[in-house]
Amino acid sequence: MGICISSASSEIHDQPEINKGHEDNVLFLEQNIVSKKLGSLYSKQGSKGLNQDAAILCQGYGRDDGAFCGVFDGHGKTGHIVSRIVRDRLPSLVLDQKNALAKNTVTNNQNLQNRIDRVDDEEVPSNEFYKWQEACVSAFKVTDKEVKLQENLDCSCSGTTAVVVIRQGEDLVIANLGDSRAVLGTVNEKGEVKAVQLTTDLKPGLPSEAERIRKCNGRVLALKEEPHIQRVWLPHEDSPGLAMSRAFGDFLLKNHGIISVPDVSYHRLTSRDQFIVLATDGVFDVLSSNQVASIVWEAGSEQEAARAVVEAATMAWKKKFPSSKVDDCTAVCLYLQDRQQNQLP
Repeated sequence: MGICISSASSEIHDQPEINKGHEDNVLFLEQNIVSKKLGSLYSKQGSKGLNQDAAILCQGYGRDDGAFCGVFDGHGKTGHIVSRIVRDRLPSLVLDQKNALAKNTVTNNQNLQNRIDRVDDEEVPSNEFYKWQEACVSAFKVTDKEVKLQENLDCSCSGTTAVVVIRQGEDLVIANLGDSRAVLGTVNEKGEVKAVQLTTDLKPGLPSEAERIRKCNGRVLALKEEPHIQRVWLPHEDSPGLAMSRAFGDFLLKNHGIISVPDVSYHRLTSRDQFIVLATDGVFDVLSSNQVASIVWEAGSEQEAARAVVEAATMAWKKKFPSSKVDDCTAVCLYLQDRQQNQLP
């Protein structure tokens, strides 16, 4: 399946440049499809150094009405490299794994169902979801191995988060690794937008995550100067202090509870669901999910939405934490239907 790639350092261009852009932070891809670009990406460097974020939006993924969007927040000395490796490899690896499963007619759906991390009580996923779920778990595992096997790349204390949303018609598959976040924007009877958080921020402070880490002899504790941030440490050494509980890379902690297995969930879309926003923790550290949803809802166009989110987060950083360095901020906005004038038909 052919892929044509376009990119921008900030947002999608109307006329993409083919086969260019692997050095940029965000990528827009089309897979054998000509359609309206109902989405945008934007990434802005903070004040800590290199922008270690990466993002992708792929239209026509898996099927004509399909999409793959992902946000990756790198950390550590080589985090900017890891986030781009994962961004560039993960979409095709997931699709390869899914296609392989589709050919295997003896796939045991019950075994796949037993591996689901979370499904809303009111939603019953289709059999296809179990294959996508299995494909995500396998592809994340392969990607982590590929990162480890990179020559001349030290990822012992570097890595990246990943939050991915795959749309296939009315079905959403959400795969989360770390503390970036996916939010669904939906409207009520009055035409008011509200946020539905599709992911859980996977941090060491979560009881289930902390339990796994401690069972592997990892330590979970906060520094005195930042008591609100739980971090992961080696059993007998005060390093590296990772502030998330799952990630690609970070191989120094892979034997001490840090895993690259994603939390995979399902959501069935309705006519009230308007858009999806994926963003790094640099955005959600200063803006709530509802604030982000409102910003997207009030944006002048699909192309302006991601930038509006990032710029609002940057301003919020300067107001809330004037003495702190601003984090890198990245957002992807995927519209699920044509924009409506802030009201239902």
